[in-house]
Amino acid sequence: MTVATAAQLPPIARRPTIARPRFFYFDLGNVLLKFDHHLAARQMAAVAGVSEQLVWDTVFGTDLELRYEAGEVNDAEFYELFCRATDSRPDMQALLLAGSQIFTPNTSIYPVLGGMISAGYRLGILSNTCPGHWSYCYGGQYTLLNKGFEVYALSYELGACKPAPKIFAGAAKLTGCQPEEIFFVDDVAGHVAGAKAAGFDAVQYTTTAQLAADLHERGVRFNY
Repeated sequence: MTVATAAQLPPIARRPTIARPRFFYFDLGNVLLKFDHHLAARQMAAVAGVSEQLVWDTVFGTDLELRYEAGEVNDAEFYELFCRATDSRPDMQALLLAGSQIFTPNTSIYPVLGGMISAGYRLGILSNTCPGHWSYCYGGQYTLLNKGFEVYALSYELGACKPAPKIFAGAAKLTGCQPEEIFFVDDVAGHVAGAKAAGFDAVQYTTTAQLAADLHERGVRFNY
């Protein structure tokens, strides 16, 4: 019987080894917290005394929300532009609150975060968000955001929204790591592509089980 040598054996298909990241960024909306823009439109319309469609067209049907998230307009400027477009003048704080009470926790991800925090991994949040939303979410409404995260890379503070290269460059600088040392998870495919183009190791969030598998594949070990 002839025994084949190692050189003669067919190559074994192996999944490429992925380097273990030094820093982990999580998106906020639809990863850590779920949100509903249509709920925002309904609630803002009720506060302003105008139609839901008018609010939708004003905030989400134009670039107003994007400019707000990119830091081009602040709370007061957003409010004034809203009032002008809707011919209304509701209480400013009530309007901002109505537009921000749209989040619910993605509780399935809590065990992953808890395990990673306990294991000592460095975590951060990298999000397209506006001052109103962040103040509402971080101000004690969701304690998840106040614990375990070392860095908050927010679009309105960095002056750019995903998937622009500027926000990823700014986010990397905040960590003190090289882009290739950073793992990022986002629910939007275009944002994942932008992160990869900036040198990040990035995956699209679909389920928490898949996210855990993606992390384990990179040698990340935690209790989950």
